[in-house]
Parts: sequence; structure tokens; C-alpha cells
Amino acid sequence: MSDPVVLITGALTGIGRATAFAYARQGANLVVSGRHEDVGEQFARELADLGAPAEFVRADVRFDADVKDLVDRAVARFGRIDVAFNNAGTEGTPGPVTEVTDESYQATFDTNVKGTLLCLKHEFRLMREQGGGSIVNVSSGYGLMGYPGATLYVGSKHAVVGITKAAALEGAAHGIRVNAVAPGYTRTAMYDRFTGDDTARDAVDSVLPMHRAGTPEEIAEAVQFLGSDRASYVTGHILVVDGGLMAGGPLFPST
Repeated sequence: MSDPVVLITGALTGIGRATAFAYARQGANLVVSGRHEDVGEQFARELADLGAPAEFVRADVRFDADVKDLVDRAVARFGRIDVAFNNAGTEGTPGPVTEVTDESYQATFDTNVKGTLLCLKHEFRLMREQGGGSIVNVSSGYGLMGYPGATLYVGSKHAVVGITKAAALEGAAHGIRVNAVAPGYTRTAMYDRFTGDDTARDAVDSVLPMHRAGTPEEIAEAVQFLGSDRASYVTGHILVVDGGLMAGGPLFPST
């Protein structure tokens, strides 16, 4: 695929930002999205400085109208979307199940689950018309193995797994591939918030199979593979990128 058009939500930090830079270095046409206009416009300029045609569109994936506008503006600028990376997400407010509230549920599920569904809705609308495309969602290793104190986050990411598989079956006849990446511990701002401080992060690293967390750039490589023609017969797959944790490493490191 030469000079693909790539749409990335949640593009302003962490894995989304690293993936945008990775595609920019390959010369892709980029539409990056997030909720902060000033940061987004600056980021689009940074991508353009690498020689990649890039546009920022402010959008909140929790709202249908925002996602529709995002997809429509991407098409208006570049004519199509070849790869969509549905990366927007939140860890919500961690805590025991007894402290779940309507507000904490909505704050997590509206972004991680509803947001993924709305992105799929409008990406499918376009990709069915254009004859196909590749979509990569973001789940999590937590969504596959669970974690105490993170019930809402785990549940939301487990939902993304099911949504990905069902959407893949629906899209297959239309040339639309739908996969997901499930990162393990990855050095992002979310990881820093989960672990709390350097001492806790060192404790986590010490019990991971490779004695370190992953990097956003390593997850970006997996996203690019799933989005590319190299994965042309891969759909409905959840690609775990966790440094061996699910191969038998400790599930609940002591911090």
C-alpha cells in the first residue's frame, strides 16, 4: 500500500502519537484526532515537518456527530481512508467493584466501548462504499486476563475484543479487516498513573518476563502490521503485545 490514508483517534499522546509518527516517517497521509485543539494543531505541524500531509480534526469519540464529522473531513481532504486506528481510550477511575457508580461506568464505557462502536459505524459506512479497508482497535492485556481494582477498565477492554471479532465477521464480505492490539504494560501516561511512582514502576518491571515495560513505538509497529497488506488474510485477531506476560508471567505484580 503506497501512501495510505490513515486516521488515528486519541492521537495526541502515547501509542496514538507514536503510531502517527511511525506512519508519517513512511510518507502516509494522516488525519489525527483528539479533544485538544491547540495541541492537535501543533502535532499536525510536527507531522507535516516530517513530510507527511497531515490534518488535525478535533473530535470526541463519545459523540456520534463528532465521529461522523471526523470521517467526513478525512474523506474531504484525502478522498478515502485506508487504515483507521481507533485508539482513543481512558482508564477511568480505578477502584474496587463496590465503588462503581453510574458516573464512573459512563466515563469509562462511553469512551472505550461506545467510542469504538461509533468509530466502526462511520468507518464501515465509508469503507463499504470504497471497497474495503483496515481497522485496528485498541484492547488491552487487562481485557484478556483481568486485574483487581480495574473492573470497569477490564470490562470495557474485554468488550472491545468481542466487538472486534463481531465486526470482523460483518466486514469480511466487504473487504474490511478488523483487528485489535492488546498491549501489556506500556510506558505511557496511563501506565504512569496506574503504577503511581518510580518505585512502583521498578517493582513492576522487575517481575515482567523481559524486565521492562513496552514502548509506544513497539505497539505502533504491531498496529502498522495489522493495518498493512502484509496482514491481508488477518481479521478478527487480537494481537497481544506484552513481552511474554500472558505466556505465563505473573498476572498481578506486587507494587
